[in-house]
Amino acid sequence: MARHCMTRGRRGALAGACMALLGMAGLAAPLGAQTLERNILTGGPTGTYIQMGRDIADAAASCGITLNVRESAGSLENFLGVRMRPQTQFGIVQSDVLEYLDTFAAEESDLARAVAGVRIAFPLHDEEVHVLARRDIGSLRDLADRRVSIGVEDSGTFLTASLVLDLAQVVPGTRVLESADTSLQLLLDDRIDAFFYVAGAPAAIFGSPRIDPARFHLLPITDPTLQAVYRPTSIAAGTYPFQADAVDVVAVKAVLMTYEFNPRRNAYHRESCRAVADIAQVISTRFQALQESGHPKWRQVDLSDLPPGWDVAGCVLAGLTPGRALRCDDPGAPTSATVPPGTAESEANRAYRRRICEAVGC
Repeated sequence: MARHCMTRGRRGALAGACMALLGMAGLAAPLGAQTLERNILTGGPTGTYIQMGRDIADAAASCGITLNVRESAGSLENFLGVRMRPQTQFGIVQSDVLEYLDTFAAEESDLARAVAGVRIAFPLHDEEVHVLARRDIGSLRDLADRRVSIGVEDSGTFLTASLVLDLAQVVPGTRVLESADTSLQLLLDDRIDAFFYVAGAPAAIFGSPRIDPARFHLLPITDPTLQAVYRPTSIAAGTYPFQADAVDVVAVKAVLMTYEFNPRRNAYHRESCRAVADIAQVISTRFQALQESGHPKWRQVDLSDLPPGWDVAGCVLAGLTPGRALRCDDPGAPTSATVPPGTAESEANRAYRRRICEAVGC
């Protein structure tokens, strides 16, 4: 994905959201007598993140491991959660949030602090940028001077919607900061004209029978600049009850993030690293089952498709070590992973690709 161009004001607003969350987050406390919890931060109750998280938790349960699936506001909260929140080893994050943080960390010391120690666990699925709008709005440009909900301020939808509008040079009359569920109700009540929601299709919220195809539709996103920055894709006809035809949109990748726990530091880090390794082994050994019985997006996951600029955590690599004690039988056929041309990889990422190919194939 190409580097995003943003206005200074918008970048400052997004950095402010990060800093507000950093201020609220608690530092990871040393592990005492209590048993360490394993937690994954996902998203809202009707989004794809929470369904993917539940699939991972179900796979973990089949191996005797408890993983708690926690709702959240989305990507920004999830990223900072694995950095700062006690007993939180995983969070699902959009790739453009990662790119934003990576790009501006060098210029913003607080952002650099937020990024420090956060690592890749696994790449996941593509997430489509949905814009549900009134029928009289025909294109993204028609959102100018309209009432548009762009997601709550610490969500990935908020960041992506802000970037999309900036890149398309579209200025809504009113930017509403509400969740997808609240935004849908506002749209049905004619209190807004459209809302953004970044989620892997099919997203449960758009299956609502209250969405009347005579009144509402998904906006196509075909702006050449956006197609150059994001991944062009299409939401197939009939994906949602109100959607008769295919809709061309753009997508971002979801990534499972974790933290670089140091098992030599203290008991908390040691147990957290073991938790990360356990879940990494669960995903790699149960990957075929996840694709067969989990959310449809699992069938699009390529575990070798690492986003540039981020390294895989050492504790993830530990979980992919052949012969590790925890085993969930689901062997894959090893092949070889490909690296995008011109991409310089870290030793950790090279080791990850080698081990993930041995576990699930590439």
